[in-house]
Amino acid sequence: MLIIRLKPIGKKKQISFRVVVGERRSKLDGRIVEDLGFYNPHSDKFGLKDDRIKYWMSTGASVSDTVHNILVKGGVIDAPKRKVKMRKSKKAEAEAGAEGKPEATPAA
Repeated sequence: MLIIRLKPIGKKKQISFRVVVGERRSKLDGRIVEDLGFYNPHSDKFGLKDDRIKYWMSTGASVSDTVHNILVKGGVIDAPKRKVKMRKSKKAEAEAGAEGKPEATPAA
C-alpha cells in the first residue's frame, strides 16, 4: 500500500522535507516511488506537483495527516484540515504520570 508523506532532508536544526510517494511499511529514508515536491517548515514555503499528487491519490495512495494539511493549504484538495496526532516523549509521559498521581501518605 502506498502513502504520500514527508521525507526529512537537511541538517539538524535546519530540517526540511520532501513530499514523496513510498511504501507504507518502508522507512522514512528508504526507497521512494516518486518525488512530489518539498516543504520547508522554517519559512513555511512549499512546492507541489499538483497533477502527480492527484494521480497518486486516484490510484489509491493514502496521505499522511501533515501532508493532507499542506495540500489543503496549497489548494490541491478541497477538504477540512485534519488534527495531527503527535506522540509524547517518554520523559514527558513520565512527568505527566508523576503529576497525575496523588502523593502517598505514610501509614501510622
